[in-house]
Amino acid sequence: QVQLVESGGGSVQAGGSLRLSCAASGHTYNSYCMGWFRQAPGKEREGVARIYTGSPYYADSVKGRFTISQDNAKNTLYLQMNNLKPEDTAMYFCAAQGFGAPLATMGGCAFSSWGQGTQVAVSS
Repeated sequence: QVQLVESGGGSVQAGGSLRLSCAASGHTYNSYCMGWFRQAPGKEREGVARIYTGSPYYADSVKGRFTISQDNAKNTLYLQMNNLKPEDTAMYFCAAQGFGAPLATMGGCAFSSWGQGTQVAVSS
C-alpha cells in the first residue's frame, strides 16, 4: 500500500499562486502514475493533472496555469498552481496508481491510493 499526505493548501485571492505537495511512503515503487484530483462542494471529483514516467497530463480547465512535477528522490509529488480562479476552490487530493481497485481514472491511469486532501480556497 501507498500512503499519501498532502500539504500546501490555503486561501488566496484570484490571480494568486499555491504549491501543493504530496509525500508518498510505503510501496511507492508500485506507483508508476501519480496525480491530483479535486472536489468542490456539491460537485463530482474531477481529475486535475497526472504524471507518468515524467509525462504530464492536464485537464483542459487548468492547462497553462497548473504544473505537475515529482521529485523521485524525495518521493514527493507537486502541483504548482498559478493564476488561481474562484472556480479552482476545492479539496485537492493526491492519488497514486497501485494495488487495489481503482476509484478513478485520468489520462490513461487508474488510481487506487488516495490522500486525505488539502483545502484550496480562492476568493474573487
